[in-house]
Amino acid sequence: MMTIIYYRVVAEPAIRAFLLLNLTPRAGIDVSTREIIMPLVRIDLAEGQSAEYRSAVADEVYKAMTTTMNVPANDRFMVVNEHKPGDFIADPTYLGIERSPQCVIVQLTLNAGRDIALKKAFYKALSEGLHARVGLRREDLFISLVEVPKENWSFGNGEAQYAQ
Repeated sequence: MMTIIYYRVVAEPAIRAFLLLNLTPRAGIDVSTREIIMPLVRIDLAEGQSAEYRSAVADEVYKAMTTTMNVPANDRFMVVNEHKPGDFIADPTYLGIERSPQCVIVQLTLNAGRDIALKKAFYKALSEGLHARVGLRREDLFISLVEVPKENWSFGNGEAQYAQ
């Protein structure tokens, strides 16, 4: 059986409908659709890191997204925040993982629908990348993915670019 994977970059419901309705039943072709992820990244870390460190962390997050989650070039929307010790709380032993005060929290808000394998690949790539580039202990990386419907985005002009 042939598989066609259609990556949706812009709203193209007519093409998707054609593939799903015409090709699949008549030719025995498995058609699956995948959304290109449009993430918003929040990176939270303990106060006192250098600008170079913060930039390197952001670069590694972007690199992991583009290499594992099919994020297109230039889709880079990130907020990096530093927090005073009393305003940055990450349990030091939750689930038996020993975290230091240098824990980094990365939260991606992205279109819903990623499969588990893709998410696991991202977690591993980011953990390995941050460890290699800035020496972050793998135990000190907390990642949260928040999936939302695609109509919950506006990239400017007061428009919902992905709403159909």
